[in-house]
Amino acid sequence: MPGVTKEQIQAAREADLFAYLQFHEPGVLKRDGPNYRHKEHDSLVYVTGKKYWYWNSRGRSINALDYLIQIRGYGLVDAVHTLVGGEIQQIPERRSTPEPNYIQREQKKKAFSLPWARRCATAAVSYLQQRGISSEVISRCVRLGLFYEARYKGEAVCVFVGKDDAGKAKFACMRSITGKLRKDVYGSDKMYSFCYPPQNPGSQHVAVFEAPIDALSHVTLQELEGWKWDGYRLSLGGTSHVALIAFLERHPEIRRVNLYMDNDLGGLKNARRIKAMLHDNPRFKHIRVGINPPRVGKDYNEKLLHTRGKIKDRQLPCRQKQAAISI
Repeated sequence: MPGVTKEQIQAAREADLFAYLQFHEPGVLKRDGPNYRHKEHDSLVYVTGKKYWYWNSRGRSINALDYLIQIRGYGLVDAVHTLVGGEIQQIPERRSTPEPNYIQREQKKKAFSLPWARRCATAAVSYLQQRGISSEVISRCVRLGLFYEARYKGEAVCVFVGKDDAGKAKFACMRSITGKLRKDVYGSDKMYSFCYPPQNPGSQHVAVFEAPIDALSHVTLQELEGWKWDGYRLSLGGTSHVALIAFLERHPEIRRVNLYMDNDLGGLKNARRIKAMLHDNPRFKHIRVGINPPRVGKDYNEKLLHTRGKIKDRQLPCRQKQAAISI
């Protein structure tokens, strides 16, 4: 699989899951006699004597890679990078309290900074317009600081920004304007992925997409077809549901989640997995979940381009008739 090697996958399987949870999710560990139990998944037990996790409800042991993919919803590449390095920090050696020097090194290593914005975003705006995104949607993204143009290794790229509740940038992903580059900015926090906000605050609805361009395509389709809907549009930045879980934790008012994944085997499978995960989690059982793949095309950007093509075809005879009358 591109992005990881067999050796990295094996190293991720052998990573210390207990150490990972101590460092990244310390709040989920609770004592259970001599052992530990996972607070959110009560059937996950860490057997102290044998130093492994056992998944009682599945009747088998579970390693760190299994945990991130099957329980936290990471894609394989993201999970491997999280556990063994790459662009995301390595797991520290297990200890009850991480050493201060280690934390300082990791914080310095993980510093997040947005790419330098180009003063003129002509190329990036033109790229989104070619993808069918309306000028009004692009302008709002620019005003909110969610989109701009930058350069990465001499290449012009679109930058999509994710912010926290205070409006501080925490995440950014780059999309090549002329090539195939798709890359998260170093140090990005996936819990704050790109999110296009509703026009009015207090919405109880969130639409979920795999990529920012699909989210913006959905907004443009609403403009073209006149839907009466106002909610958040969240990009997962792939197939991991980390961004969605974090979003729902920050927005307990949400009552409806619509999953607009790609209309292919991977997208549909991921949508069903996320729906089941939300249903099985006691914190989110009150949320209604719908699965809404595009009826035309692989994703919502293809659906948008198809819709624009149909509108253009309908308008062409009218224009020809008007031209004939004017002659």
